[in-house]
Amino acid sequence: MFFSKIELRREAEQCARVAQVMTQDGYRLHQALWQLFLAPPGTPRDFLYRQLETAHWPSFYVLSARQPVDTRGVWSIQSKSYVPQLAAGQRLAFSLCANPVVTKLGPHGKPVRHDVIKNAKQLRQNRAEPPIPLGALMAQEGETWLHNRAERCGFHVEQVRVDGYRQHQFRKARSGNWVKFSTLDFDGLLTVVDPELFGHTLYTGLGPAKSFGCGLLLIRRV
Repeated sequence: MFFSKIELRREAEQCARVAQVMTQDGYRLHQALWQLFLAPPGTPRDFLYRQLETAHWPSFYVLSARQPVDTRGVWSIQSKSYVPQLAAGQRLAFSLCANPVVTKLGPHGKPVRHDVIKNAKQLRQNRAEPPIPLGALMAQEGETWLHNRAERCGFHVEQVRVDGYRQHQFRKARSGNWVKFSTLDFDGLLTVVDPELFGHTLYTGLGPAKSFGCGLLLIRRV
């Protein structure tokens, strides 16, 4: 595996035009990143990424099975081998941008994903319960979502702060269909319980919408 920091070069006029287009069109931004991992049709996605908040300039952290390759000469890419040394009981700081959802059966009996925040608001409304501040709702629903996944992903959450609730939507270039999802930001401390399971989680990510920059679990020693 490779861990990379990828940023659009700032020195060329061409890059400034590319940056303007990509920051105005979320789908083109994701497509541009996928172009760094060209593969034959049908090849499964073999990378996770997270967009960085850098003054609206396209920048990413990427974890991938292949090294990214820039064929257009517009990206600055710094890559290194990624082989985390994991052990049971190890404490790590973590950061995660995820798409937390709950899955319910829809009107036709098919599973439908629901944003955990909207779902919680709807449940409170159905039960005639008073609304609670968004910050409290993010903490409550976000922590529950993460704790429910931690054990089967090989770790235990010691502490976590949840914020940054955002709605994302953009149209796919070819079909014109809308892509809509929400994200929450998680930052905290975890303990590795099962190194093998946790390693698998690092490589495969947490939650849905991984094609759109969700699920990459960033860790560091404390």
